[in-house]
Amino acid sequence: MSTEPIHSETIPTETPSETIHTGCCIIGGGPAGVMLGYLLAREGVRVTVLEKHADFFRDFRGDTVHPSTLEILDEAGIADDFLKLPHQQVTSVTARIGDFDFPGPDLSHLRTRFHFVAFMPQWDFLDFLSAQAKRYPEFDLRMEHEAIDLTSAGGRITGVVARTPQGVREIRAELVVACDGRRSVTRRLSNLSVVETGVPIDVLWFRISRRGNDPEQLFGRINYGKALVLINRGDYFQTALLIRKDSFDHIKQQGLEGLRRGISQIAPFLSDRVAELDHWDQFKLLSVQINHLKRWSRPGLLCIGDAAHAMSPVFGIGINLAIQDAVAAANILAPVLRHGECVDRWLPEVQRRRAFPTRIVQRLQVMAHYGIRRVFDNPGPVHVPPILHTIVRAPILRRGMARLVAEGIRAEHLGVVPKPRARIGKGMALLLGAGVGMAVGWALLARRRPRVARC
Repeated sequence: MSTEPIHSETIPTETPSETIHTGCCIIGGGPAGVMLGYLLAREGVRVTVLEKHADFFRDFRGDTVHPSTLEILDEAGIADDFLKLPHQQVTSVTARIGDFDFPGPDLSHLRTRFHFVAFMPQWDFLDFLSAQAKRYPEFDLRMEHEAIDLTSAGGRITGVVARTPQGVREIRAELVVACDGRRSVTRRLSNLSVVETGVPIDVLWFRISRRGNDPEQLFGRINYGKALVLINRGDYFQTALLIRKDSFDHIKQQGLEGLRRGISQIAPFLSDRVAELDHWDQFKLLSVQINHLKRWSRPGLLCIGDAAHAMSPVFGIGINLAIQDAVAAANILAPVLRHGECVDRWLPEVQRRRAFPTRIVQRLQVMAHYGIRRVFDNPGPVHVPPILHTIVRAPILRRGMARLVAEGIRAEHLGVVPKPRARIGKGMALLLGAGVGMAVGWALLARRRPRVARC
């Protein structure tokens, strides 16, 4: 049966200079794509990963590697080599809310080898993982290969058309997997339906220099109607300023000086260096989205990671959820692909496995967004009720949050596909504890409105 492009109007007029045949074609060389390619190649599946850029170097991308991901690397036998790379180990997180240091998850009591979150630039993580994957002859990573269309035959996706420096190429595959992020070209071409969730925030990413006496642990600051996150990158902070949705143009109208004053107000120790921010080109806007596909697949095609469910940067767990998707997909699909069987009937199993934890995390992020929006509504100093001081310091709450951060709702392991109910009970217990704690905290904060002078 002949194949043809789905959207032929997007294809350049020249004939593809080469046709590549593979078992699985992965679109997108991010954490989900490279991890899935690595795991499939380990299982003897021919896999081709397409990355549209010439390298992995992209600043202002998530760089948290949680214990659940470290466990996966350990099961693959590469965790020790991974941890030899420069990184920062964070065992606890403190967020300063008003004048109160909010103690976050305490990972030191985890029942795992890894009692920390590893902070590493994402490009280092991807360079490492792709180098490990290249040890297998079945793994083929093609940089500067931009997917511009899908091919189909009889209603089934059969491959990808890619633009490369050498011209247009066609990659024919038994399965195409979209790992091309929240702006996925693949899911748009495949006409899969997206369900959007309203989001009240955007994020401004920028760098600011770090001094030797600055705090070393990751921390956030919430006060005066603003929320700031600082990630230690050695000689500089990768900084995220949370802003109201679609407000960046208004902020630019107020001028850089106003933005610098706001940063100094919420983080006074940065006052002596905010002058470094002297041009709007230093800021990168992340338009935050939360959405999910109704169906993650159609015959011949599967979407995972942000291509299937775009996450907010809140909690910093998007990378790890994407990697969990990749592990589940490899566990379910590798045996089928290796034996040359039709994979279509197994594709919905990946969604059934991963949709539950994804939706739960997204709902927690929506709750957090509600709290951040309340922060925006109060431009004055935040006063934390004394009762909240006691609640958030409770060891059981901090350890429960740590378990949720470390394992997620449903942790995946290499080569294991447990029954769907295997971990729901524990995950729901952890979720309930964290959810109740968050709800109580924000409810108490919401009661503390600024006093209004009366005549």
